[in-house]
Amino acid sequence: MSTIGILGLGIIGSAWSRRYLAAGRLGGVWNRTAQPQAPLWMATPGEVVRAVDIVQVVVADPPAVEGLLTQILPELKAGKTVVQSSTIDPVSSARFEALVRATGAVYIEAPFTGSKPAAEEGKTVFFLGGRKEEIDLVEEVLACVSETRFRIGSCEQAATVKLAMNLNLAVQMQGFAESLTFVRRAGISDDTYFSVLAKNVGYSGLAKLKENKLRAADFAPQFSVKHMHKDMRLASATAGCADYPLLEAVREQLKSAQARGLGDEDFSALIKLL
Repeated sequence: MSTIGILGLGIIGSAWSRRYLAAGRLGGVWNRTAQPQAPLWMATPGEVVRAVDIVQVVVADPPAVEGLLTQILPELKAGKTVVQSSTIDPVSSARFEALVRATGAVYIEAPFTGSKPAAEEGKTVFFLGGRKEEIDLVEEVLACVSETRFRIGSCEQAATVKLAMNLNLAVQMQGFAESLTFVRRAGISDDTYFSVLAKNVGYSGLAKLKENKLRAADFAPQFSVKHMHKDMRLASATAGCADYPLLEAVREQLKSAQARGLGDEDFSALIKLL
């Protein structure tokens, strides 16, 4: 059986590592901020690469991915696979794929949807990009942490789909926050609002996920403002997307939220700006 290592023990990476460990597939973990208490902790990312068949990268942004790749490139060779699960832009994806493939190793783009609860329950949804025969070889391992795996096409296309999904979520969240604030200011109870919303065609999985957080003003992060802001910056910088009005509006709202110190809170904290 192939073994997998995790580079990046944030909210998602930590949840995945526990599931891989339980499945007997985890071979090592590393994080920029040391977590020696983590099962199978290793002191450097290179040690993880040497210990496993597949290394899964889940860090903050393209510069963080590039920094990790720079460290592990000397350890990559034929027989090693890099599964890149950070949210990045398509141009960076193409560049990183070229770097990895030059070593003889395999590169698969594997961004995902599903926040902390999905990761903990093994219900992550992956958007896979790369060569079919190579994806075939990693799907069994990724099934330990995921419920659904879509094969999108190229690595760049997989990265694009991820940004498209987060654009949709960010815009929905802003609309949701404005809609709820609108009725609260009219003296309408949350019980009434959410009962009506549940029977409306506009009800969504996002509304279901965030209802209790908004009711309780619980902004502990499932997916943080700072990460959604980063994703919308990447989307805005993608060729042909500079004039998308809702993308621009929600990016500015996220920028304002981060400037007000809400960066580490859940992106449902956009409601605080109202």
